[in-house]
Amino acid sequence: MFKKILIANRGEIALQIIRSCKEMGIKTVAVHSTADTHSLHVHYADEDICIGPPSSKDSYLNIHQILAAAELCNADAIHPGYGFLAENAEFAEMCKANKITFIGPSAQTISKLGNKSEAKRSLKKAKVPVIPGSDGNVVDVETALALSDEIGFPLIVKAASGGGGRGMRQAANKEELRKVFPVASAEAMACFNDGSLYLERFFTNPRHIEIQLMGDTHGNMIYLGERDCSVQRNHQKLIEESPSPAVTPRMRKKIGELAVRGALSVGYHNAGTMEFLFEHGKFYFMEVNTRIQVEHTVTEMVTGVDLIREQILVAAGEKLEFTQKDIDLKGHSIECRINAEDPFNNFMPSPGTVTDFNLPGGIGIRVDTHCYNGYVIPPYYDSLIAKLIVRGPSRKEAIMRMIRALDEFVIEGVKTTIPVLKRIVRHPKFQSGDFDTHFLEEYPEIFAPE
Repeated sequence: MFKKILIANRGEIALQIIRSCKEMGIKTVAVHSTADTHSLHVHYADEDICIGPPSSKDSYLNIHQILAAAELCNADAIHPGYGFLAENAEFAEMCKANKITFIGPSAQTISKLGNKSEAKRSLKKAKVPVIPGSDGNVVDVETALALSDEIGFPLIVKAASGGGGRGMRQAANKEELRKVFPVASAEAMACFNDGSLYLERFFTNPRHIEIQLMGDTHGNMIYLGERDCSVQRNHQKLIEESPSPAVTPRMRKKIGELAVRGALSVGYHNAGTMEFLFEHGKFYFMEVNTRIQVEHTVTEMVTGVDLIREQILVAAGEKLEFTQKDIDLKGHSIECRINAEDPFNNFMPSPGTVTDFNLPGGIGIRVDTHCYNGYVIPPYYDSLIAKLIVRGPSRKEAIMRMIRALDEFVIEGVKTTIPVLKRIVRHPKFQSGDFDTHFLEEYPEIFAPE
């Protein structure tokens, strides 16, 4: 087992990794930018190393700085968390070259699945149902126009190396496709240094369902149920839950087994998430996230499995501690992402000093956060400041618990998304469980100023 793990991340995920490591008797090292000197992950780690000012060149994205820090403190493994370098194949390969274990899948797997066109092609070979679309990247708009006859409209143009809605545009006809293709390509190049695009059929009323996977290096792979991530704004998730109110036990078994088969076909190990669109009772593969997810916490709540711990064990060469038969979803869990943003001003980021901070409590409530009273939220990073997760015996009881917890949660000094989250979980459409990814678009009054 590892003696010391360096955490190449910040915020609440860095804290969760530290906590899991402490319970396993593993020493931790926090790297941090100068903007995060007073962050809680720095305080709770056994050691800390500053890796420069808060810029992409000199902090959490600087591979050489992070590897130098790992060698300086004699860390034998690095956990990348999510975001930053978590899905960077070059980083995973350089860890291996420096005889430091990367806690995640192999560099080859990350590279293969990181390109969505290649991932789609690989999973299609494993007979996992995929979204109808182009077979690989589309090089120019004329090719896209020709392929649209085969795929059909409406369709969506996506960045091959992207995510989070960037480099993504819809087209209802050929005229729109001709306009949006160069725009999407330019945005993809600016965001991901890769302007490659591919085409997919656009679904009008889908749900976003993802399967949590965990595999070891001995050929064992299991699925830990599904998460419903359909409550989104501009392709950014706001609320996630497990299990999905739209997925039956029979469906869960079918899609879980398909996801396992697809993952094994590409030699996957460690934690990963296979994402699907779900419409009219059918699942269609979208992508694989080769890392732990922000919303993995709802899976932990209904399975009782510490996914970070399992990642570490697998990376150390251990076999999975459980089989598929051991996974039993108990109750219902919901997560609300709390961001330092003004939801009534187009979700404008709201950095600044937290002047009052009160956490909700009680049975079935978990808060993952790196914030505290007096904490200064820096303007340089993602605006996620807390994850509020609840669990109840049923979905109805989980919703009521979330309503209470949001009412108790107090953050002053900055704007947060709490007011909008309160409206969403109280909305009849959400409470019915009958919604899709266009739910928030259909009810713009949710975002009306108070």
